[in-house]
Amino acid sequence: MNLQTLFEMQKTLDERIVKKKGLEGQNLLSEKILALQVELGELANEWRGFKFWSEHREPITEAPCFMCDGEGGYMGCVEAPMIELALVECSECNGTGQARNPLLEEYVDCLHFILSIGNEFGCSELNFIDFSHRESNVTNQFKYVFYTISSIDERLVCKDMSDIKETFGYLFGGFLELGEMLGFSWEQIEKAYIEKNQINHERQNNGY
Repeated sequence: MNLQTLFEMQKTLDERIVKKKGLEGQNLLSEKILALQVELGELANEWRGFKFWSEHREPITEAPCFMCDGEGGYMGCVEAPMIELALVECSECNGTGQARNPLLEEYVDCLHFILSIGNEFGCSELNFIDFSHRESNVTNQFKYVFYTISSIDERLVCKDMSDIKETFGYLFGGFLELGEMLGFSWEQIEKAYIEKNQINHERQNNGY
């Protein structure tokens, strides 16, 4: 995974959003931290492994395409050679009827905000990432990542940038370890991030 490239892609997206929304000069760090916590909760919800009360605790890695509702397309008029109704392939899922992997998509949504926070702290170098912390199970790894996010928020009060960067290293390392524990390869994560980054740019084009 080329993390340096991802940091740069995130910086470009963030700068575009700030300019388009007229947010120049505003400190958005608190919003980014809260957004990351929310996205991490959504990731846990798609993982489902903590839901001891449920009969369905397997990760959600497939979901019907939201455009065609899993049908793979829609009935439309085509010429073949006369005008008639036929199934027109859905452009969102390429006719598969399946959306992107919801678990992976939530993971890269988290990654967007982690990269964004890292850029705020000047942490785009790769030598700060600490991979030393790996819990014995996914539930505890989620809790560890939540803990490091809260720790960053607490350290902001002290304004000790060296301490914040160290804590961010724990956060990013723990998050990447979580990705491996969820079964994602670095290649999958990078590809999914680039795809979602492009979608986010398109959303800005469309007034999202």
